[in-house]
Amino acid sequence: MRPRLGVNVDHVATIRQARGTRYPDPVSAAAIAELAGADQITIHLREDRRHIQDRDLRVLRETVQTRLNLEMAATDEMYTIAMEVRPDMITLVPERREEQTTEGGLAVVGQEKSLGPYLERLRRCGAHLSLFIDPDPAQIEASAGLGVDIVELHTGDFCEAAPEFTNTLVPSEFEHDHEWRRLRDAASRAASAGLTVAAGHGLDYKNVLAVAAIPEFEEFNIGHSIVARAIYVGFERAVAEMIEALAEGRGLAE
Repeated sequence: MRPRLGVNVDHVATIRQARGTRYPDPVSAAAIAELAGADQITIHLREDRRHIQDRDLRVLRETVQTRLNLEMAATDEMYTIAMEVRPDMITLVPERREEQTTEGGLAVVGQEKSLGPYLERLRRCGAHLSLFIDPDPAQIEASAGLGVDIVELHTGDFCEAAPEFTNTLVPSEFEHDHEWRRLRDAASRAASAGLTVAAGHGLDYKNVLAVAAIPEFEEFNIGHSIVARAIYVGFERAVAEMIEALAEGRGLAE
């Protein structure tokens, strides 16, 4: 099965917000991404509105032709917004104002008593429910116990273990292999638990090959590297090249 690509357009909005202009518009970027073959549009509406704005979410809900995935924190404010907008998919993520980007997965273990009722309320909006978690067996089991449809495994540790991120070759190769096996085993465990398995965070055109080679990963949510590549080659081509990279990586498993 061809891996699905969810294009995260947050950082198109980051560029816009840097100058407080009306461009570049993440809504336009989403339309181009879909024309290039994206299977999903992903956005993270943060509490501080540092990139995606409420207007973006509303317009995207009206214009996205594939599937709209709303990443959000498990707060009362975001629950109200989700119930009003009714995205196709909701991914609960951890959120801290001081972080540059999402750092690590949601700590599901220990929060089941609060997350369970919150997820039950969210089910009323009809969206597929996902949790962004670390590739840890305990987090996977806790997520499955909450009855969600999807888990998105945090790939940041694997991406940062790549040789280009370290000064010494041998330790980085060992760590890289370790993190890849960790992702592989976690994806297999999640799939065995009946969960759809997605991947996201830090993925680019090179490191995505090894992750896409893990057959249990059905979906990839990728943003920063696509937006960065689009500066040089245009958004449509950047998305198309990522779809090609996913297909190439999946081919390594066959």
